[in-house]
Amino acid sequence: MSENSEQQTLEPISGFFLEISIIEQLARKRLERVLPYGMKEPHFGVLHHMLRLEKEEESPAALAAAFQVTRPILTNTIQRLEAKGYVSVAANPKDGRGKLVRVTAAGRAAREKALVEVAPLFARFVENLGVELFSGTMPALNKIRSYMDENRD
Repeated sequence: MSENSEQQTLEPISGFFLEISIIEQLARKRLERVLPYGMKEPHFGVLHHMLRLEKEEESPAALAAAFQVTRPILTNTIQRLEAKGYVSVAANPKDGRGKLVRVTAAGRAAREKALVEVAPLFARFVENLGVELFSGTMPALNKIRSYMDENRD
């Protein structure tokens, strides 16, 4: 394969990931504008992850793996959530050295408030772009995400 041919083959892939990156950055900024005071997207992400998956409790190591961040980064996020009363952290009864994170009622309420606050933004997307654009894109995005998740390096 010639260099030019290879570049033409890779261009749609690099363009795709560039667009995803830009969309993620724009979405993060819009989300952070409507989150409860002092909450950042990573904080919301932990709350949303645990509540969406109906996780009663989760270890910091498992959360770090789920978000593909280092444990110190995740520990900082958990400490900030704990300071706001959104999570509680307790010793793991099965492992004296380990900890377990649990979303509190305040954390549940903060996540619900954030979802209510973001609803008008989503409504504008639907009004201007149509829900079909999003639902039609989901199968391809799910396939790419699944592939990447199964083939982590």
